Amino acid sequence: MLHMEIKIIELEKSSARIFFIGQGHTFMNALTNELLQDPLVDVAQYIKEFHFSDPEIVVTTLEGRTPIDAIMDACTRLAGYCDDLLGQIRAKAQ
Repeated sequence: MLHMEIKIIELEKSSARIFFIGQGHTFMNALTNELLQDPLVDVAQYIKEFHFSDPEIVVTTLEGRTPIDAIMDACTRLAGYCDDLLGQIRAKAQ
């Protein structure tokens, strides 16, 4: 099973800075866009200073929503989209 490594740089009640080790623009764009769909996410952006550096995501939240919960929910939704797509592909391939 594949896993993703993270490094939490800063974690407050309503903000977080997290490095996603080895990830590129594709996943970070998808995660950032999905986070911004959450009405209780104030800021979601990622920074990748250099081509060879790990991206850092910055998330701030509102009204008691924790950034970790927002990230976990966004990842769950992304996984659900992938499961739906795989189901459609399997159905068409039969």
